[in-house]
Amino acid sequence: MKLGFIGLGIMGQPMVGHLLAAGHELFVHSRSGTPQGLTAQGAKACNSPTDVAQHADIIFLMVPDTPHVQDVLFGAQGVAQGLSPGKTIVDMSSISPIATKAFAAKINELGCDYLDAPVSGGEVGAKAASLTIMVGGSEATFNKVQPLFALMGKNITLIGDNGSGQTCKVANQIVVALNIEAVGEALLFAAKAGADPAKVRQALMGGLATSRILELHGERMIKRTFNPGFRIELHQKDLNLALEGAKAMGLSLPNTANAQQLMNSCVAHGGGAWDHSGLVRALEIAANFQISPTPTPSP
Repeated sequence: MKLGFIGLGIMGQPMVGHLLAAGHELFVHSRSGTPQGLTAQGAKACNSPTDVAQHADIIFLMVPDTPHVQDVLFGAQGVAQGLSPGKTIVDMSSISPIATKAFAAKINELGCDYLDAPVSGGEVGAKAASLTIMVGGSEATFNKVQPLFALMGKNITLIGDNGSGQTCKVANQIVVALNIEAVGEALLFAAKAGADPAKVRQALMGGLATSRILELHGERMIKRTFNPGFRIELHQKDLNLALEGAKAMGLSLPNTANAQQLMNSCVAHGGGAWDHSGLVRALEIAANFQISPTPTPSP
């Protein structure tokens, strides 16, 4: 198939690699340029989103935030200018559910289909083609794109109409943030009390407290490996979406708000580009104590 992909960052680059490996023709664009590794695999670099849309039948987006999606779709040399009826937009970014519904309506007016399909799993999941993909849109469009989703992810679910995928992703980010905070508090408590946090984590992995967050991010907290991964500034953006939505619905999300404040503290200390497991640093700063003072060597 002739596919387009806009956004070739930490997540987008390996996702394009999987589509290329399956034999699809890829037309790609990124503000920072196309990585040589992708062009070596056969990806065709395009000068603009319009150029991508003119060449491809299904166009994937993987960019940071709502304004970026709006600009890619409807800005100067945007995707919309290169569309013809029957093409499909698949936005795999994590953005506002409300804006998503408006974007989908405008694309539908051009005679094209739209799916919102944000992902969870981070860089590791993107490289392993094991992403969780949460989809909003029509069942017919989902069925058309599903074989391509299967090249990039494992747990692929049609949630409902346009906007539902983004709503599910916001819910996912609430769960992940609160779990990171809980793991951070637990390991900080254990370390301050004099226990070996690595052994505490190992013990907890065998009980009801076990989780992927404890497994992956608990290890990052102990080994002090806060290179992304998934940047705090992006998770901060996702929690903003949660709190904005909650305000609009008259809903209280007190622990989400607290996690957001901890991320704000990390950003204030220069940690916007830390992996989101670095949220623990805000807890450590408040406690004037660090879980693991020096990097722990791998066993």
